[in-house]
Amino acid sequence: MKYCSTRNSKLDKTFDEIIIEGLAPDGGLYMPKSWPKIDIDKIFDNKDITYPQLATIILKNYVGDTISNSELEMIANETYEVFTNKKIAPLVNLEKNKYILELFHGPTYAFKDYPLQMLGNLFQYYLKKKNKKITVIGATSGDTGSAAIDACKDKDNINIFILHPKNKTSDIQRKQMTTVTSNNVFNIAIDGTFDDCQNIVKKIFVSDDIKKITTLSAINSINWARIASQSVYFFWAYLQASQFNKKVNFIIPTGNFGNVYAAHTAGILGLPINKLYVATNSNDIMHRTITNGDMSLKDVKSTISPSMDIQISSNFERQLFESLEYNSSKLSELMKTFMESKEYNLKGKIHDDLKLYYKSKGIDDELTIKTIKEFYKKFNYISDPHTATSLNILSELNNDDINIALACAHPAKFPNSIKDSIDLFPEQPKKLADMMDSDERYIDLKNSTELVKNYIIKSIS
Repeated sequence: MKYCSTRNSKLDKTFDEIIIEGLAPDGGLYMPKSWPKIDIDKIFDNKDITYPQLATIILKNYVGDTISNSELEMIANETYEVFTNKKIAPLVNLEKNKYILELFHGPTYAFKDYPLQMLGNLFQYYLKKKNKKITVIGATSGDTGSAAIDACKDKDNINIFILHPKNKTSDIQRKQMTTVTSNNVFNIAIDGTFDDCQNIVKKIFVSDDIKKITTLSAINSINWARIASQSVYFFWAYLQASQFNKKVNFIIPTGNFGNVYAAHTAGILGLPINKLYVATNSNDIMHRTITNGDMSLKDVKSTISPSMDIQISSNFERQLFESLEYNSSKLSELMKTFMESKEYNLKGKIHDDLKLYYKSKGIDDELTIKTIKEFYKKFNYISDPHTATSLNILSELNNDDINIALACAHPAKFPNSIKDSIDLFPEQPKKLADMMDSDERYIDLKNSTELVKNYIIKSIS
């Protein structure tokens, strides 16, 4: 398997190269140069397949010969040992043809654990093999940071720097990052939005002066290994539904478009997906883009689903590149225009292509709270605010397909929103309760690439 960049389709790199780099030198995102196909029937016929075995089958297509099958399976077994549910990602049946895929049974109680625990272990494997050390830099709107830190803490060949928007995550989300005392973990609170954090990370990745002293790597979903790892649980959900004569629709809360694109890649590999329903909150750029081609930036709004408070959805660049038939020149031109003018109207073929795969809806806070109430009353099911955006769409679907909404975070991570919705606090896992009294460790910085870069250089020198 070879990889190119969305900004340079002539690049020719292997998986062990792109996992370490994360972001391409030209600022583009790595993509497979060709798409594998897997024997879906062989997977479906194996009634006893485990999640680690499924992950090994899917990921082997992407890692190529950079790692043996037995080593990959060993890493997969180690990765998912830390998950608390024996099914890893259990499927909850609400009523006929309607399900919830629970993705919060990892160490930080959010879906980011599924790809990041794998990514941390793959990092460790390749770094030991190459005898290298790296500096991991990531931006988070809430859950990525804690999952990334948990996956990388105490690893002696990794330093990890996570940027989060100051006062724009929940207290629990912040403390899951800032109470970790490992010497290789550095938290930075940026006076700005998630998009500001993400822009700083992207600028640092193309900065020559910092690359002279360390090897940089990305842990956000701009790292292809994240997308590949996330694609596994879409196959797993379909396996658990056990209706192999039907197509499936997934309803996915989105901010950075990573989970949505991971589902899309599962469809390319052969999973019988009918439609992907994209749920946004009031920061609805992806809803507007999919519905009418209006890819225009607006001010980021603070909502009760903070992990989705994003306007620039980085992974959408991968879909644009695909829709442009891997024409990196056109993609670079499109992205340049978008970043300069803050808007782009996706007319014609690109928008037609999007409508083949996606539908969307924007769900504001009022509707999110209403949905939390309705699902608790009807099913005695407590969902976090992000999950509620997908459940709102699920409640409206009436078809003969399998319909699966993604539950992306444990409700206990957002206790105040749950209390405001159904007048009770969700049961809190002991690990979260103990953490709330722990001391925090982080640094406040202004929205400045130079300040962040200097802090990183000073910390690793």
